[in-house]
Amino acid sequence: MKITLLALFTVLSLGSFAQKKNKHWQKVTMLSTVNAGISFQKFDGLNNRIAAFPQYKQLRDYMGTLTLGSMMVKNNFISGLSLTGGSSFSGDRDKKSSALQFIAGQFNIGYDFIPGDKLMLFPLVGVGFEGYQAKFYKDNSGVDFDDVLNFPGVQNSVRPVKFTNKFATYNLGFGFTVRPDKCKGSIGIQAAYTGSFKDKSWKSSDYQELANAPVDKLSRFQVSLLFTGMQNNRR
Repeated sequence: MKITLLALFTVLSLGSFAQKKNKHWQKVTMLSTVNAGISFQKFDGLNNRIAAFPQYKQLRDYMGTLTLGSMMVKNNFISGLSLTGGSSFSGDRDKKSSALQFIAGQFNIGYDFIPGDKLMLFPLVGVGFEGYQAKFYKDNSGVDFDDVLNFPGVQNSVRPVKFTNKFATYNLGFGFTVRPDKCKGSIGIQAAYTGSFKDKSWKSSDYQELANAPVDKLSRFQVSLLFTGMQNNRR
């Protein structure tokens, strides 16, 4: 089903581009892009395992995200690269808590269905790679200071526990922007779904394989405000 959806989006984008192949190519437009938004995902495998250990808190299922990228537009055909960072902003070193961070790189292609300078409406498809770190803190307020000094085992026990995972991904999404008069930039919204090609097991903080590790797939939905800066005129 996932591969079918990806194929349909690709055909839609490339098919629309092919309809204009007999027209003269217009000059390339380079756009710088900034996205600020929120991402929703669930790592049920890891959270279910953590639930068996009451000293730790399960991960949140949402994160704040920031994306920096660039888009090239030529004859309404779009290609782009982006780098995204995200954080749950939930870790507290002094309390039982958890935190999730990720970094992602993506390459996408698409097609702008609205000719002209004012508006853009475009589907996007692409591939990428994402790396995650989950961190779990315990409440150590009852641990004696001298015990931490004297016993290496206690020193290790007060440290947070970290796990990592990484995924090769496919991306499906769309965007819409509006450019105000006498302005080279535009503002809009962008939404996307990112899924992993394979389920992956969680590893240690040093990316080491662990026996009986929980397994998760990536299924992430992101919505964001999109800001673009136009470096040259499109039409």
